[in-house]
Amino acid sequence: MGIFDKLRGEFIDIIDWTDETQDTMVYRFQRHNNEIKMGAKLTVRESQVAVFVDEGRIADVYQPGMYTLETENMPILSTLKGWKYGFNSPFKAEVYFVNTKRFTDLKWGTMNPIMMRDQDFGMVRVRAFGTYNTRVKDAATFLKEIVGTNWEFTTDQISEQLRNFIVSSLAEALAETKVPVLDLYAKYSDMGGMLTAKIAPKFEENGLELLNLLIENVSVPPEVEQAIDTRSKIGAMGGVMNEYMQMQAGEAMVKGAENPGGMGGIGSQIAAGQIMGQMVQNMGQQQQQAPPQGSPPPMPATKTFHVAVNGQQQGPFDMAALTGLAASGQLTRESLVWAPGMATWVKAGEVADLSSVFGSVPPPMPGS
Repeated sequence: MGIFDKLRGEFIDIIDWTDETQDTMVYRFQRHNNEIKMGAKLTVRESQVAVFVDEGRIADVYQPGMYTLETENMPILSTLKGWKYGFNSPFKAEVYFVNTKRFTDLKWGTMNPIMMRDQDFGMVRVRAFGTYNTRVKDAATFLKEIVGTNWEFTTDQISEQLRNFIVSSLAEALAETKVPVLDLYAKYSDMGGMLTAKIAPKFEENGLELLNLLIENVSVPPEVEQAIDTRSKIGAMGGVMNEYMQMQAGEAMVKGAENPGGMGGIGSQIAAGQIMGQMVQNMGQQQQQAPPQGSPPPMPATKTFHVAVNGQQQGPFDMAALTGLAASGQLTRESLVWAPGMATWVKAGEVADLSSVFGSVPPPMPGS
């Protein structure tokens, strides 16, 4: 190797970058302490922008194309370097390639639930997630505001900040639109467009462009989902709450009977009977309205009794609940009962009002 070849090896005469990744936004050209030779070739490919930085100051920005670096096409850098008369010696400058392609399928989501006021469920917590697309719109601003002196900058390094922009705007949008939780699922497209318009200025402040934002899912806590399912069941039954509560109490009694021991035994059956009787009675009282003119008066209230079980007072139970307990053997004629107006506890078999409860229950087997 001759001395001239050695000298030429100390200078960079070709500057370009090919992106082998899918997430690199900025790459600083590696000079390895070599100087850029005046007259070097700069290649800027499509979806790229080359930015020259001199001593921390942004100089010339090159759009896609091939350039021969001379003082004539480096006006800002020539001014910063003081090349007033076309000085053509090698020079040092940092060259950043900024990827201007569209970065797609970037994820966003709420780390913590967002509180919102709903007209159906009151205060409710919601979570949401989706995707968005972005790209670098102003390379110089992006370098100054976000990248700094990093030699390589990827989407992972800014995704957290962009996610915060989206989540904060989502909370504001939910508060402004006041869309009920049950209607959010049909508003994904509208909400996505609203968020895109709302967040775009924040992206532009950092040299980015938000191309579009998609909401893939908005979810509520399990207890709210259960309330929605319950409302659907009631609607499927014609909106009759009485029938729904009776169905729930009946299911509880069946489950208790399937597990006669432990917590699912006597206690579960008594609780189920109590729930059925009290809920039906309460719902009847809540739904009771003044009868229309010409209609018969409301039925008299059903008498209720307390039952002594294992030395403990349970109840009160109405006749429907007592009949169920008698059928399962938990209430017998020897069981002690009490009702308002009675002076003391007496055996159920001695109460005339309870004769119908035991009317369909066969007597004990002989010798039992």
